Amino acid sequence: MLKVNDIDVFYGNIHAIKGVSFDVHKGEIVTLIGANGAGKSTILKSISGLLRAKAGKISFLDSDINSVSPYNIVKRGLVQVPEGRRIFLKMSVQQNLEMGNYIHKNNDMSERIEEIFVRFPRLKERRKQLGGTLSGGEQQMLAIGRALMTKPTLLMLDEPSMGLAPILVEQIFDIITELNEAGVTVLLVEQNARMALSVAHRGYVLETGRIVATDDAKKLLDNEAVRKAYLGG
Repeated sequence: MLKVNDIDVFYGNIHAIKGVSFDVHKGEIVTLIGANGAGKSTILKSISGLLRAKAGKISFLDSDINSVSPYNIVKRGLVQVPEGRRIFLKMSVQQNLEMGNYIHKNNDMSERIEEIFVRFPRLKERRKQLGGTLSGGEQQMLAIGRALMTKPTLLMLDEPSMGLAPILVEQIFDIITELNEAGVTVLLVEQNARMALSVAHRGYVLETGRIVATDDAKKLLDNEAVRKAYLGG
């Protein structure tokens, strides 16, 4: 479904991503793990079209998207939930979800919103509440719900557990698993490597802009070097 082939990404003169290659198959949860600053978010921004790779190729559903606009990448079904959630703080929950429908000109928005409310009952309870007054966990649910309004075939999640209490982290990862079981392919960037590998099918380990290891998620959980570096021994 998604193929990233030997991409290089720069911030000015800083070579942030160095020859990274990986792929995501339909129906998978694939995770990119690594320390802060390893380049995980940069890779997602490159796939989304927010940054442009200086070299290499990114393909989605067998089409080159290197020069496709972020808007049209979303229209193709490749959608990112950004780090820090980035909801519209001064808009209501309902209005945030409506913003997620902007690429669709059909009339099923109300139906889509009700589907989101079935998945996230807490958002339904707060549908008239301003986004900025929600808890961190509720804001993350809203960010995911807004992304789901676009009807993604591949959902990219950037640090969905950031800043959340442990019980909410569990809930968010349960949601990711449920979405995948419902047919959504997921590319997950996450600093909580243990949780990410516990829900993923496969994982890639990123260090200073390079992929240094890849394997089935369960094997990475059992890998001694990965455990010492990212799982607290």
